[in-house]
Amino acid sequence: MKILLSNKFYYHRGGDCTALFAIERLLQEAGHETSIFSVRHPQNVPSIWNPYFPSHVDFFSSGLAGKFSAFARLFHSPEVSRQFNRLITDFKPDVVHLHNIHSYISPLVAQIAHKRGLPVVWTLHDYKLICPSYSCLRDGQPCEACFRHKFPVVRYKCMKNSLLASLLAYLEACFWHRRKVSSFVDAFISPSAFLKSKMVQAGFKSDQIEVLPNFMPERLTASVEKEDYYCYVGRLSAEKGVETLLDAAKELPYKLKIIGGGPQLDAYRYIYANDRIEFCGQITPEALYPIVRKARALVLPSICYDNNPFSVIEALCMGTPVVGSRIGGIPELIEEGQNGFLFEAGDARDLTEKLNACFHLFTHPDNFQTISEAAQQKFGAESFYGKLMEVYKRIIK
Repeated sequence: MKILLSNKFYYHRGGDCTALFAIERLLQEAGHETSIFSVRHPQNVPSIWNPYFPSHVDFFSSGLAGKFSAFARLFHSPEVSRQFNRLITDFKPDVVHLHNIHSYISPLVAQIAHKRGLPVVWTLHDYKLICPSYSCLRDGQPCEACFRHKFPVVRYKCMKNSLLASLLAYLEACFWHRRKVSSFVDAFISPSAFLKSKMVQAGFKSDQIEVLPNFMPERLTASVEKEDYYCYVGRLSAEKGVETLLDAAKELPYKLKIIGGGPQLDAYRYIYANDRIEFCGQITPEALYPIVRKARALVLPSICYDNNPFSVIEALCMGTPVVGSRIGGIPELIEEGQNGFLFEAGDARDLTEKLNACFHLFTHPDNFQTISEAAQQKFGAESFYGKLMEVYKRIIK
């Protein structure tokens, strides 16, 4: 087949980009042809498809013309339309597979592909189609106020605590409303059953959404020789629940390694200065994997609706148990007592108890090897590929 893949960025930026590169490689290794549609960006991975990419827009531009160009991209862009139509004409895809396209590209590409008679698949990486601010989070708590009516995003200034940004998010959600978007898309792919349930709760049709968890594009080796520390990998921001983890760390005798950057990094370093807590900052995958591989546990303390975190899948494939909050799609990845434990989101005492249980239960090399083998089978590329092909073939008319 010939598959046109689209994501707003084409460099290693977040989970959506990780999934895009993994799927692109998987399809190519299976003998399919792929093309890419993204925006131009100085950090983009070099691509022969770059001439088709529309220009990058800057929502934080200081100039009026730059802001207007960026805001217009939310709704309709002659440049996106022209470039995407040109790529379709030249590449002649059998399937158009969309990923994270809002704002910088917009659902316009789904509309164009549909009008040209092409089947459209859209992998959901966040809650944007049901929550204008992406996260289903308000004042540090899960929020579903916009599932049916979108004006709460303006009322509570959910986008960057800005009235203007929130108003734009509201207008964007009204313009690309549920009925309109659903009419352009043949199948949505949800990486978690939880996200699918929220989409259905917000009015999307259940039979239009396939649950297909993320996968590991390469086989990660397990380490059966663990060291007495645990780790966190991710963004250091309020919704990730890192403060809950740091509060628990003060009560535990084990060392904690915090990997990642974000707006709270400097504050956490100052407030939680402790010999047992090490802030590693942003590091490369080559440096990250050995740390996760030798950890006694990885902790995911999110207080938001995490979807299908790659950090959990990576850890399990490397034989590292996971202690995760009981929220969003996280519980779908953890079998209590088998590959980790769940704790109540935001409850530092419960997290402390579950981390102690994890350190005491998982002690034998066989434990870590078993966790790795089960995860490799569940999140392997072969299983994912077979299910993806079923989705493609079902919608090709």
